Amino acid sequence: MRTFHYIEGRPTARAPGVSLEQITPRRREILEPTAHLTTVDSTLFHFLYCRKARAHVLRASLLVCCLLVPTVFLGWGSIGHMTVAYVAYQKLTPATKARVRDLLKLNPDYAAWEKQVPAGATADEHDQMIFMIAATWADDIKGDSKYSDDGPDPNTPDGATSSQNIGYTDMFRHRYWHFIDTPYYIDGTSGYTVPTPNAQTQIAAFRTVLSSTQPDDLKSYDLVWLLRLIGDIHQPLHASTRVSAAEAKGDAGGNTVKLKGDAASNLHSYWDDLPGADCNFCNNKAHCVDRAIVLGKSLKPATAKASHISDAAKWISESFNYSRTAVYKTPIASADGPYTIVPGSTYERGALAVANKRVALAGARLAEVLNTELK
Repeated sequence: MRTFHYIEGRPTARAPGVSLEQITPRRREILEPTAHLTTVDSTLFHFLYCRKARAHVLRASLLVCCLLVPTVFLGWGSIGHMTVAYVAYQKLTPATKARVRDLLKLNPDYAAWEKQVPAGATADEHDQMIFMIAATWADDIKGDSKYSDDGPDPNTPDGATSSQNIGYTDMFRHRYWHFIDTPYYIDGTSGYTVPTPNAQTQIAAFRTVLSSTQPDDLKSYDLVWLLRLIGDIHQPLHASTRVSAAEAKGDAGGNTVKLKGDAASNLHSYWDDLPGADCNFCNNKAHCVDRAIVLGKSLKPATAKASHISDAAKWISESFNYSRTAVYKTPIASADGPYTIVPGSTYERGALAVANKRVALAGARLAEVLNTELK
């Protein structure tokens, strides 16, 4: 997010003092080590795994795993992005899987990713897990001291370095690549200028490289960014910013809209965490991978018609429309709050349905792009 300290915790799936015998069989499928993951309901998954995370994010023990990182714009959390990657991986052709595997080996963090793969994993399980972890790389560098922000406002492009596409020698975090602030005017205000470059311009640039004869090192860099950005812009608040006379510069994709109660600290982080809340900067993401697979298997597949839409502008337009119909609605009013989103409320149920649909669709579209464009 751009305006808050991001702390996430590893949630507990079962309340203290509650035995497995007291839990319904469907809940036990999630909690038991031998669970049949394909039977898990995604809405129940969210409530079991994410609600505890939001209630306990300030526990001191979590600070060992997570960093205090101000002004981060994450777009789904690690769970959400890994789920997008999981869905995509199931749809990749053998040739695309092989090409992706070779390109990801060029990432400077590849050795660290490999260390997270459990012993005994099959070759395909290994490659799938690497692919899923790679989808978090563009956020992980926000917590890596080797990288830095460019410009006086790290979330606003500034100068020639903002648009550069030079591969892994680029040590800028490029936070502004993660979103496009399409203005959602709520009171007749007008005149907001969408900053460039942004997620839309960069998705186009990276797709061009992947379909070209450019060197593999550059393709590897663009691939890991594309894994992230296609997931990002399917999150409604990565494609919109609410603009009014009171906030002529927008609400930073919901980051200025504060929440209270059993929800994340602001509206943007709440939507980011819908697929699952966990530490984005931990060294070992194995537990996140496991949870992403559970969620991915539970999602309703995107339709073929929607999956084949290749125009990123249409993806962004869909997300923008959801910001109007599902995000900025009761209990969210026109001011910056704080507001309370009640767990299990009409708002939350609708938000979960949108999030699940968008994650599944992002994965299908990512696979379509790689299968048809990657050379």
